[in-house]
Amino acid sequence: MSVRVGILLSGCGVYDGSEIHEAVSILVSLDRRGAEVICIAPSIAQAEVINHLTKKPTSEKRNVLEESARIARGKIRDLKKVSVDDLDALILPGGFGAAKNLCTFAKDGAECSVQSDVAKLFKELHAAKKPIGLACISPVIAARIFGELKVNPKLTIGSDQSTADAINAMGGQHHHVGPTDAYVDEENRLVSSPCYMNDVSPWIVFQGAERLVEEVLRLAGDQSSLIRSHLATMENKF
Repeated sequence: MSVRVGILLSGCGVYDGSEIHEAVSILVSLDRRGAEVICIAPSIAQAEVINHLTKKPTSEKRNVLEESARIARGKIRDLKKVSVDDLDALILPGGFGAAKNLCTFAKDGAECSVQSDVAKLFKELHAAKKPIGLACISPVIAARIFGELKVNPKLTIGSDQSTADAINAMGGQHHHVGPTDAYVDEENRLVSSPCYMNDVSPWIVFQGAERLVEEVLRLAGDQSSLIRSHLATMENKF
């Protein structure tokens, strides 16, 4: 059975949604490894809409789920309708949508709040010991949620000191890594990689995404083995 990996999108476009290069790199990396990809997004209003040519806000109103459907080629599910039982793992691309739509980090920094359905899924995955992968700026979401739970989440956004300081302030523990590396918190089953937190090329981003995916699938496979072992033990009892 293929590992079922949710990709949590936050719109379409680096300045107000999911970073497209990161999202596509993750999609390709999962597909080439035979994972079953389930794209999901919350059906909420975008915090703002940015003209990506001028990089200035516009008066438009857009929906995060509808915009994310552009990346998913229309094959996407509303986050509210996704259960932890539907997934073996979850991965988030970065982009300002992660920091504006999925949480308020772009505006509030270390005092940010997380969108309720996102927080719920993260907590359920953590309780089920299912891995979560986080690219670029999205580790701040895990820092906010799991820092409050006081489980000492270990994360990376590369080497950006101000964001690293914010992660530490939220109860996380930041670890500096190189542009194509990933940091693995084995205990909390979190994997993070810098991607475009660095000023790098798409090829560097793809390599980081591949490393992220490899580690998430490793953890998901470990969890699948634990589940199979548990079921086999229960069957033997009867």
